[in-house]
Amino acid sequence: MPPRQRLTPAERRTRLLAVGARLFAAHPYADVLMEEVAEEAGISRALLYRHFSSKQALFAAVYQQAADRLLAETRLDSAHSLTEQLIQGMDLHLDYFVANRHAVLAANRVLAGDPVIQTIMANELDALRERLLTVLPLADDSVREAVSGVLKGWLVFVQVLCVDWLTRETCTRDQLRDICIGAVLGALGPLLAEDPAPDRNHHRTSHPIRPDGHGV
Repeated sequence: MPPRQRLTPAERRTRLLAVGARLFAAHPYADVLMEEVAEEAGISRALLYRHFSSKQALFAAVYQQAADRLLAETRLDSAHSLTEQLIQGMDLHLDYFVANRHAVLAANRVLAGDPVIQTIMANELDALRERLLTVLPLADDSVREAVSGVLKGWLVFVQVLCVDWLTRETCTRDQLRDICIGAVLGALGPLLAEDPAPDRNHHRTSHPIRPDGHGV
């Protein structure tokens, strides 16, 4: 156990979130014990429960922090091409998913019925959708409404596809990214007056998949 230090409540909470994030990333949800969190943080279980009333509450706080960071680091700027923006956002999220596989699977599988966790994920998807709408060339409100619906469906598609991929990697990471990006570019094309990604082939990095599942 680390030596105990005098910390402010905010500093202690920050430490607990860091310990929790590390443990939830390294182990399946069921294997993370609050006793272990307290021990690694150098505090008593009683003090831990003063900050977080349950393991689910700690996990929710960890996941909210991660969602906030991902949103902050996702750069959507109309000065760059849509393809470039999608690549940056997908790479950022896939890096997090791979590094935190256990946490992502816990949120989407183990805690699929937890309303707090589901609200965190829904809010992030809504925020990403709104930000994407701001960088797309939308002719009018009717087009905006149609595009919004496409983006909402696409973000759920990406979520489901990525969670399945974390369970069983049926393609490479870059292929997964390009599948997701290709899906939204194809879906948006009929709704926009201009090609949403004239540079899509230039930025494509993965190789096509042969029927046997291998790249060519």
